[in-house]
Amino acid sequence: MEEKELYKGYRGKALELLKSFNALVWSDVEVKTATSNFIGIILPRSEQADPNHIVLKMRTGYNIGIRADKIKEITIFGHKEAHYKIPEKEFPYTSGMPRVMLFGTGGTIASRLDYRTGAVIPAFSPGELYGSVPELADICNLETEKLYGVFSENMGPEQWIGTAKAIAREIEKGVDGIVIGHGTDTMHHTAAILSFMIQNSPVPIVMVGSQRSSDRPSSDAALNLIHSVKTAAESDIAEVMVCMFGPTSDVYGLLHRGTRVRKMHSSYRSTFRTIGDIPIAMVNKNMIKPLRNDYKKRRNDRTFKLLPYFDDRVSIVYYYPNMKADIIDTLVDSGYKGIIIAGTGLGHVNKPLYPALKRAKELDVAVYMTVQTLWGYAQMYVYDTGRDLMELGVIPLANMLPEVAYVKLGWALGQTQDLNEVKNIMLTTYAGEMTLREPSNGYLIFQGGIPEVEEFISTIKK
Repeated sequence: MEEKELYKGYRGKALELLKSFNALVWSDVEVKTATSNFIGIILPRSEQADPNHIVLKMRTGYNIGIRADKIKEITIFGHKEAHYKIPEKEFPYTSGMPRVMLFGTGGTIASRLDYRTGAVIPAFSPGELYGSVPELADICNLETEKLYGVFSENMGPEQWIGTAKAIAREIEKGVDGIVIGHGTDTMHHTAAILSFMIQNSPVPIVMVGSQRSSDRPSSDAALNLIHSVKTAAESDIAEVMVCMFGPTSDVYGLLHRGTRVRKMHSSYRSTFRTIGDIPIAMVNKNMIKPLRNDYKKRRNDRTFKLLPYFDDRVSIVYYYPNMKADIIDTLVDSGYKGIIIAGTGLGHVNKPLYPALKRAKELDVAVYMTVQTLWGYAQMYVYDTGRDLMELGVIPLANMLPEVAYVKLGWALGQTQDLNEVKNIMLTTYAGEMTLREPSNGYLIFQGGIPEVEEFISTIKK
């Protein structure tokens, strides 16, 4: 076997050290330094990694990097084989249990780590997910279908429309609930657009992902999957929802309405938050506890609306001080038919943009205003700036989130190019995307360090 394969990714001092002890990648070893001993398996290195460390997967499941020049001795116990693939298992059928369809689209909940490149890549099929989470058989009769195998940044109109049609097909066939495995980075975009494309669903539609890949001890993949499948099988909430960790620990998950949810942290397992409102429900292995009662209920009929339309000539513009008019002009000249602005304060931009916005209106480009604060409303009647912008044709969207406004405008333009009809669609609430008021407990951001906050935090599980 070639040296490259024996010492995958290693070079420099680390490679010299491994050769001196005849320690190959996937060797089960004890590594001794002057201060500590470490037992684990030598992992491949990323091809872009530095040449000074070896990496062990400890018996705890965590990985550790050890500087080569600190290692005094390597004792080899044996050699492991690399198994990247989890065997698929045919899901057992139990008479009388609910039938749930799990669609796979990719993302970390359906991923493995390629140690050679250091990348997390889509690799697990939905059947493999069951192979790693057999508890699902205690909840339902699960069927699986892999629709796509992409990270969420590559999800777009083609995949949204395909997913909506797949959901519609399964509802018509009598499924009791639907789960969609999805990457977390743009899951809130997909949840929003599916809320518009599939209306009046008789069954739960639950989107789920994970912040940490399945090979990590701290992975949230299995528990999120259990929570989402339980929701799809047993819940009476017939809406598009996102199901992810509530707190950072594994006490419970939260069910967020698809049009009011947003990813708010790059790595926390509790990254998803309902914005400007409260979640629909809590869920764990033993219960589903509604937190509100205004949700759409499960029904026995199969009637619903499928509206799989999207015009991708839509953009979001995040306003910043000193923004130039050419930002708007370029979108208009490039053929865009709709622009969502995430404005400051109550929905404002600077005066140098006014001529470009006036021109956009004259050329039949739909321009709508949201607020970059995320919480709160676009209130454009309060100041002269807002009233001036409305005279230029900019239309406020209450407390609709910018990403939700983006997908809704694409969905509206996919149905009609008549701007009056588009306006009617945009200002009609279909799935809770705009609310008449935000409850007092719908805006909670704790500021650490303040005594009363620290006292409260000490009383709850993190």
